[in-house]
Amino acid sequence: MKNRYCFCILLGLALSIAGSAAPSDTPAIHFVSFKQVHVDDEFWSPKFDLWQHTTAVDVLDKFEGKHIKEEGNHNTFSNFDQVARGDKGTGGHFGAPWFDGLIYESIRGIADYLAQNPDPEMEKRLDGYIERIEAAQKVDPNGYIDTYTDLNEPDHRWGENGGFLRWQHDVYNAGMLIEAGVHYYQATGKTKLLTVATRLANYMYDYMGPSDDPRNPKKNVVPSHSGPEEAMVKLYWLYRDHPELKNQLEVPVCEEHYLQLVTRWMENRGHHCGFPNWEEWGNERAERWIKECRYEDPRFGDESRPCWGDYAQDRIPVFEQQTIEGHAVRATLMATGLSTLALVNHQPEYIETAKRLWDNMAGKRMFITGGVGAIHYDEKFGPDYYLPSDAYLETCAAIGAAFFSKRMTELTGNAMYMDEVERILFNSLMTAVSLSGNNYTYQNPLNAGNHNRWEWHGCPCCPPMFLKITSAIPGYIYAQKDKNLFVNLFISSQTDIPISRNNSVTLKQETRYPWDGKVILNVSPQKKSRFTIKIRIPGWAQGIENPFGLYTSNLKRSVTLKVNGKPYPIQIKNGYAHIHRSWKNMDQIELELPVQPRVIYAHPEVDNLKEQAALAAGPVIYAFENCDNPDFEKIILNSETPLKMEYKKDLLGGINQIQCQGTIPAVAVPYYAIANRQKNSSHKVWIPQK
Repeated sequence: MKNRYCFCILLGLALSIAGSAAPSDTPAIHFVSFKQVHVDDEFWSPKFDLWQHTTAVDVLDKFEGKHIKEEGNHNTFSNFDQVARGDKGTGGHFGAPWFDGLIYESIRGIADYLAQNPDPEMEKRLDGYIERIEAAQKVDPNGYIDTYTDLNEPDHRWGENGGFLRWQHDVYNAGMLIEAGVHYYQATGKTKLLTVATRLANYMYDYMGPSDDPRNPKKNVVPSHSGPEEAMVKLYWLYRDHPELKNQLEVPVCEEHYLQLVTRWMENRGHHCGFPNWEEWGNERAERWIKECRYEDPRFGDESRPCWGDYAQDRIPVFEQQTIEGHAVRATLMATGLSTLALVNHQPEYIETAKRLWDNMAGKRMFITGGVGAIHYDEKFGPDYYLPSDAYLETCAAIGAAFFSKRMTELTGNAMYMDEVERILFNSLMTAVSLSGNNYTYQNPLNAGNHNRWEWHGCPCCPPMFLKITSAIPGYIYAQKDKNLFVNLFISSQTDIPISRNNSVTLKQETRYPWDGKVILNVSPQKKSRFTIKIRIPGWAQGIENPFGLYTSNLKRSVTLKVNGKPYPIQIKNGYAHIHRSWKNMDQIELELPVQPRVIYAHPEVDNLKEQAALAAGPVIYAFENCDNPDFEKIILNSETPLKMEYKKDLLGGINQIQCQGTIPAVAVPYYAIANRQKNSSHKVWIPQK
């Protein structure tokens, strides 16, 4: 039975259905798995420990409702128990429709932590959740599972029959389950959640995948909230690379089906009945049109579906999009899926579209902290150069932009994408969780009054996304392409990278980055060998604050590089300094990045930031907080006064503090550390300058 599911599909036919996808991928660089990297870093290691053992536990506790004292059901996991009992249409669902997806995202993030630092107690806890998820799925003969739709709207599966997929999140939740199944298997070797995920993927393929029979078309369904696209490619990769795994499961597996399905999702965006017209009609009228099933009018065809609009990247086909639009989380995750698919199929329209969307995002719509999504209404991107200092900037959107940028690094081998990953990690990401590890942010304005972190939220989507990316960071440090070894992030760590059948290289990195710009890289091949080490030279360190000039700075110092104590000429290509030579055991590279205070200015077309300036040192953006500055409202930066920086071991977990003299003395702390010392905190990243 297992083999029959795939046997009937000829490879050539499968590839043609999948849009001529290649059977294997050849990215520009391969990131070294976090399983091969040991991190021992003054800055990052305590944070990873906090996030794994405090934040992850806190997130699960709060999904169980342990923080709520009022009577009633506040346990998100009870949704699965109700479905497992056979409840349908009872209206007893707790939380928003996407809470299933948030549970799965949490499992995915924690799984990656477990893969690096095993925790039997946490693994046992997750196994208990997985039992409940499996029990809920077993109720449905097709393998469908979505607790909100089952309990509240059972007749609206996949948003059909007048359902509203933009709200229901059926496909999004399914994708997050698939991703969790893949990651949990990779972390533990356990197949229960993977089996649940594969069963659901099979059902989605049968229901909404491509069809070569025009007499029997499948349903035209695309994810209204992106995320499932990358997840489905991961499922394809897992089975392609580990075909023996298929025989361990109780469900049939055909990995080509998963690739075909995600390709159909991507290429079917913008292909709909043409209505509703969200931009002209407004949300209320458009939603009513969908719920009245107007798209089922025969004039639209047998398999018509409604348009989900720019909000969900569905007004026009993806490949016609010139700018990144709509809900910023959905947009960045859609672009992540697009660039992930491009790694597999190598199609020029995929690659060029991904580049075009990224260029627009980073060059005209990204904030100095790496945040994206300027507008509160629809949580969406604003127009080009609309970068207000009090913008919305949802945490999840910045994380989505980091995932997108990481995939673009893989796709192109260009370090400018990692520059933006680093910008997000040290600023938008780091501010998302308190220094105590159990309070969070949703919005991240650059200038704000009465700013507070929350214990929990009615839409707690940011903590699961936070766990997903922080657990992945060790896998972003190093990369390889043949005999080219890449250093992408400056984190004290060690890895072993094979460069041939009988030779491997140990890289050991030592640094106090971001507080100090010195990076020592010890290079130890098993055998003396000639190869190339490519070290990312951040754009900010080259005086290139943004690859498109969206931001500029007054950085004065330059980068220096030494090999075995001797100056080495810096030759930068695609953002990496190339060092090609014959390497022997314990050779050493010394990189010195100019971590010093600098002043940053926005592009002249950013109207609201004219005559405004911001401070940075290294990759860290700084903010003035009212608890440090009694005359907070009077701070004006004097461009002629030198800036002084001092490391404060006992302040905010250990930071570099910038001291400056404007009209009055003032001090600035890293933006990520704001709102940790008092309630109703006020802060400013952008301040007037004389």
